Amino acid sequence: MNLQISGQRLWAIIIKEFTQMRRDRLTFAMMIGVPLIQLILFGFAINSDPKHLPTAIVSADNSVFTRKIIADLQNSSYFNIIKGNKSNKEADWLLRTGKVQFVIYFPQHFSERLIRGDKPELLLEADATDPAATSFSLSVVQNINQIISQSFKGSLHYLNVSDPPINLIIQPKYNPEHFTQYNIVPGLLGVVLTMTMVMITALAITRERERGTMESLLAMPVQPLEVMLGKITPYIVVGYIQVIVILFFAYYLFGVPIDGSLLLLFCACFPFIIANLAVGLTFSTLAKNQLQAMQAAFFYFLPSILLSGFMFPFNGMPSWAQAIGNCLPLTHFLVIVRGIMLKGNGVLEILPSVGAILLFFIIVLTVALKRYRQTLD
Repeated sequence: MNLQISGQRLWAIIIKEFTQMRRDRLTFAMMIGVPLIQLILFGFAINSDPKHLPTAIVSADNSVFTRKIIADLQNSSYFNIIKGNKSNKEADWLLRTGKVQFVIYFPQHFSERLIRGDKPELLLEADATDPAATSFSLSVVQNINQIISQSFKGSLHYLNVSDPPINLIIQPKYNPEHFTQYNIVPGLLGVVLTMTMVMITALAITRERERGTMESLLAMPVQPLEVMLGKITPYIVVGYIQVIVILFFAYYLFGVPIDGSLLLLFCACFPFIIANLAVGLTFSTLAKNQLQAMQAAFFYFLPSILLSGFMFPFNGMPSWAQAIGNCLPLTHFLVIVRGIMLKGNGVLEILPSVGAILLFFIIVLTVALKRYRQTLD
């Protein structure tokens, strides 16, 4: 074995690899793009101490005292008070659909009882399906008595920190024990389906091209839509097998409740499965080989898992990150699966999320059909 190294031959190999790297633009973009995306997401979008969480107000007592308390909660930076005084029905709908994280109820004669020193009740309902989203905010709410005492010490002379002026009632809903697995395990259903469905179908057409069977497929009298549907149908069955396995272990191993309709959950999984399959097919029409298809799938999977609300509270992200997350089907599917399993949501509650996933599917499938190549050129 000749161990002598020729500088000229070594330099030629180095030049060849740089040339190959320059020609493989997708791989080069992945090497630059993935670290950049991770830097931006973890640096700006991801926040383990979520703030500005949407909060609805149901107030039967519109006075200077209630307005001051609401303003102080807003100024705490943990609560983003949405406009308008909501009714009980509206507030319950917002909480069930995940539009708000908290609902604060001011009862009638709240101000009068506060002035008399009768310790009026103040009810706060929290969507506890994601314990990480509510833990810090609830700790701030615990200090609301101190906030009231500091705000009205001049006008209400009886106030002092040692004697709470109100009776604060905190009601965590849907996951009162704050079990983390109640949030993580249902979310894993969406994450697993996204990862497997996209990666499997991303290799579909590129595999045909690399194996040389694309010529036979193109010679057949089939339409692009027929090819797409024929390729994704077997994987729909695979997706439902995964759904059954995950739900079985979620219920019997981790004790995650299924308060809603199991049939509705199975039906809601269908648009999510076909949406991810369509994404994989689109990548397979864009990629020149299986490696590029896998790289594109990973490039899609990274923001999906980080911006969907699976790992980090969605409502605690900045608005631009939430806008990107709302374009991803996993974000809406997590609302669906957690809503059905933990909140017992029905068709009306999940319909907006299902509509968003179907819209995503139509757009992506249209791109895939346009990119489908009728010839090998």
